Amino acid sequence: MGNNCSYCNISDISNYVTLKSKKLIMIVGSIKENTTLEKRVSLTPESAKNIIGLGLKVCVEKGYALHLGIEDKEYNDIGVEIKASSKEVLNSSDLITKVNCPSEDEIGILKDNTILIGMLNPSKNKNQIDKIINKKIKPFSLELLPRITRAQSMDVLSSQSNLAGYRAVVDCVAEFEKAVPMMMTAAGTVPAAKVLVIGAGVAGLQAIATAKRLGAIVSATDVRAASKEQVESLGGKFLTVEQTEDMETAGGYAKEATEEYKKKQAEMMKEALKKNDIVICTALIPGKPAPRILTEDLVKLMKPGSIVYDLAAEQGGNSAFSEAGKINSVDGIKIIGVKSLMNSLPLTASSLYAKNLFSFIRNLYSKEKKDFNINLEDEIIDKSLIKKV
Repeated sequence: MGNNCSYCNISDISNYVTLKSKKLIMIVGSIKENTTLEKRVSLTPESAKNIIGLGLKVCVEKGYALHLGIEDKEYNDIGVEIKASSKEVLNSSDLITKVNCPSEDEIGILKDNTILIGMLNPSKNKNQIDKIINKKIKPFSLELLPRITRAQSMDVLSSQSNLAGYRAVVDCVAEFEKAVPMMMTAAGTVPAAKVLVIGAGVAGLQAIATAKRLGAIVSATDVRAASKEQVESLGGKFLTVEQTEDMETAGGYAKEATEEYKKKQAEMMKEALKKNDIVICTALIPGKPAPRILTEDLVKLMKPGSIVYDLAAEQGGNSAFSEAGKINSVDGIKIIGVKSLMNSLPLTASSLYAKNLFSFIRNLYSKEKKDFNINLEDEIIDKSLIKKV
């Protein structure tokens, strides 16, 4: 996600001032996600303890993280209040943490002037965001954080993408019907698998590192020329095409490629795909559908038994034949469309997300004033706050 949503450009910020409260101690609350779709939680016992250490109270609903094997007692033992229902949490909290955007029913229960923090995905959840804004709730979407040094500890996209890159390789190895590292045996030598990573962002770089650790021969490509040094530092070979313009945004993200670049890229891919056993697609453009890099003809150039793993499937996919949540087979080639990947690593993903969220709350809360301070002169606060058009 980038700062492209229609809510993010506004001069009228009169309704977004420092939140005043009659309470002596502010309350941070969190409720269960829809666990059939989302297994992560936004508060772990560790992060809740840290929030309490700031001088805040914390409450969660009963059975908040039981699906992760975390008993209510673990929260209660560190001072977290266990509420009987999500409604009680929403009614009593000054700040609500979530992983995803709340449902319309949950929004209806939220109090006016509540602060809401999560990965709210405003471009996808426009109706919910409209209702949130109309209730005078102050929504912070962590995907919109600026890419600055001070915000690194809050960067949910990086923490979750790191895990995605790792998991992509693990899943591919499980599906691949050959050994990955080179093996020299009395019966002969087994050649190392060849892995191509498309997109050298956080997920792509972690995929490169993980594949190298498993003994694969790894190459990678990215429209950003600056990625070359990062790829090579991890032991990968960088594949690129000639380009005349800078393909990187000021925020460090990839720009959408020109038609000329796409033609050159397709020619390069023809040779690369014939040689590689596994292709991991990670290319995304903030605020836009994923770029289609592998056409049907390109995919069919791969050898039978090869794998295409598309991390961008939920955003439209980098590869032809890719469908989110499905494994399709074409000419003996498996095309894996990823969906809700973090549900396969919910404990680690929750731990990292909760740490990111705590860092954000720590920046937002003033110990001296014992209040949340929505200071729009702070770039972190200003960029992540979704404002009414």
